Amino acid sequence: MPEYPPLLHREPVLTAAETRAAEDAAIAGGTRAFVLMRRAGEAAAAAIAAFTGPAPVLVLAGPGNNGGDGYIVAHALRARGWPVDIAASSPPATEAAQQAAALWNAPVMDIAAAEPRVVLVDALFGTGLKRAVSEPILSQFHALACASSVLVSLDLPSGAASDDGSALSPLARADLTVAFGALKPSHLLHPAAASCGRILVADIGLDEINTRLFRNGAPRDLPPACDTHKYRRGHVLVVAGEMPGAAWLSARAAQCAAGYVTLASETPLPPSSLVVQTLSVAAHGRADAVVLGPGLGREASALARAKTVLGLAKPMVLDADIFSLFADDPAPVFGLGGVMTPHEGEFARMFGDLPGSKVDRARAAAARCGNVIVLKGPDTVIAAPDGRAAINSHASTRLATAGSGDVLSGMIAARLARGDDAFEAACAAVWQHGDAAIRGREGLIAEDLVGLIR
Repeated sequence: MPEYPPLLHREPVLTAAETRAAEDAAIAGGTRAFVLMRRAGEAAAAAIAAFTGPAPVLVLAGPGNNGGDGYIVAHALRARGWPVDIAASSPPATEAAQQAAALWNAPVMDIAAAEPRVVLVDALFGTGLKRAVSEPILSQFHALACASSVLVSLDLPSGAASDDGSALSPLARADLTVAFGALKPSHLLHPAAASCGRILVADIGLDEINTRLFRNGAPRDLPPACDTHKYRRGHVLVVAGEMPGAAWLSARAAQCAAGYVTLASETPLPPSSLVVQTLSVAAHGRADAVVLGPGLGREASALARAKTVLGLAKPMVLDADIFSLFADDPAPVFGLGGVMTPHEGEFARMFGDLPGSKVDRARAAAARCGNVIVLKGPDTVIAAPDGRAAINSHASTRLATAGSGDVLSGMIAARLARGDDAFEAACAAVWQHGDAAIRGREGLIAEDLVGLIR
């Protein structure tokens, strides 16, 4: 098999604890906390200037370092000649925030007395928030946000938890969020992600970033070698069952990258470039990867069919009915080193109600089952047994259509068939799957996705 490069440039995603560790490392290396704050605030001011152009601005500053960032933003925008006011929920409480407030050196109004401006900068609460925003601050903030034309959040929308995408309080939908140092999980995990708007990551000089969580991105694929042939591009076996149309979708999707695709079906299908054989014949073929589960069925005959295929000891993509057939005894599908692609309902059926964020749950399931987990949804998480994980935000609600998951399974299998690492195969296919939907039309169906894969 040819050598293929790994996933594209990976954007690190830091939890609140990892962010603090990176900041502490920078401070230990000689960079003062106020210098980090000034870099953050000035980068945010530059982003606001590029995003909106000159306009009246109101900055809402909280008591912590997020509020300190807001004072820097106000100072920097005022230096550009913009009309700027600051309203504070309470006085700055940290040393760095107090230094930032000293730069402002102008009146600061109480948030209760603030009047709306064209641009509202939310610097109330950022990374590390663990409780709901209290009243009356929450209502005052939302009233100002509704009356503004542009809402900019510093680091995270106020009220969002940093690590799991949850909303500790109702969130105002930002037009722009400036993330400091690195993305946080809640920039990508829902429901918080839906309130971030456009996200810009500002470099504040955090050099020691240690994480195994990344934002998923486009794969860097090499073109096939000039002397390639169909078997070198990989042979995928897709196993059909009770609903052969689902397996047909997987097979058609696999054809977009694999050189040879066999559909194991007992039901005759119209002539096509797919090779259709009974399972008894196909099982003796030279497949490099297998798709098992889409449309397989949940009867005893489907279980027997699945066990036959599992005995082939090939790289597997396991989906759909697999999570029902093996829910009570998952041992046969654990430890395969393949890829499992459940949605939330299927995930709960096989792994139960695991604690933590979507990333935590996917990682725990991957470690338990010895397979890469693709936990599907608007914020699909890909997790490997060794702890690597990626969150995919490159997708569209158009994927909420019957059969789209079957298409994804075929796409992953095509990459496994050519020899890709299971985690890399899953990450690349998930991104391409979302990209196909983004380029599609409203109302597309799964068959349309196949024609959009590239």
